[in-house]
Amino acid sequence: MPIKVSDSLPATEILNQENIFVMTETKALRQDIRPLEIVILNLMPTKIITETQLLRVLGNTPLQINVMFMHTKTHLSKNTSKSHIETFYSTFDEIKDRKFDGMIITGAPVETMKFEDVDYWDELCEIMKWSKSNVTSTFHICWGAQAGLYYHYGVKKIPLDKKMFGVFKHHVCPDKKHKILLRGFDDAFYVPHSRHTTVSREDIFAADGLEILAESPQAGVYIVCAKDDRQFFVMGHSEYDTETLKEEYLRDTQKGLDIEIPCNYFPQDDPDKTPLNLWRSHANLLYSNWLNYFVYQTTPYDIKTIN
Repeated sequence: MPIKVSDSLPATEILNQENIFVMTETKALRQDIRPLEIVILNLMPTKIITETQLLRVLGNTPLQINVMFMHTKTHLSKNTSKSHIETFYSTFDEIKDRKFDGMIITGAPVETMKFEDVDYWDELCEIMKWSKSNVTSTFHICWGAQAGLYYHYGVKKIPLDKKMFGVFKHHVCPDKKHKILLRGFDDAFYVPHSRHTTVSREDIFAADGLEILAESPQAGVYIVCAKDDRQFFVMGHSEYDTETLKEEYLRDTQKGLDIEIPCNYFPQDDPDKTPLNLWRSHANLLYSNWLNYFVYQTTPYDIKTIN
């Protein structure tokens, strides 16, 4: 997919080196089509890494996309330079009068905190409320998924006894195989997880307007969707790079934290061995299905008419 981003975004050069087609602003101006408008609310501290990961999985369909990054003004990023934020990011106040075909809300390393104690919670609630009438389809990831389920449906997150950390086998729920988000999925597929909280199947079933599409015997609920198909809540990190879990593991061990080796990740559970990427094809299919069927095929040509 031609992902249209700023010519000078750091991810542009990385993706070009990986042979992923990135359309710069200069080239896009020569094409007379209506691209999809996608806004990414990036709540992760390592913003450049997350930008690159998401642009990589968005780059797998023939659709042209304008990607805009948004950050919360009520939280100051300590891991990304001020100049990068000022150059490539907008605040909600700057984009709230616009309409978007799709929106992605990322995870955030605040799982052990109560939602209401997160310093940007009120702002995030305002953004999620706005998304219901200004975005055709919203894709929530990990903590962003738990936050969305809590805000929109009152589903509470549940602390885990230990961190869900590793690559786990998942399956499509038997009665959901007809769902087009799952079109082309294998009977079994793998997804990385890195989180301290979860949601219960019972709470999802009890909520009005939700259904579980895929889950894992070990990792639990994976994909939840609103029955009107305008909101998706994905608990794992299918966008992760091959070595993301390795970097998290080494970071925590260097800090002296009590962290287990990520499950099903290193060959023979040996951190000195190079992990295999078992989830790349699923990640590309998940995002391309969402973009095609729930954004491109659904959004109006006149973006101003989204409601």
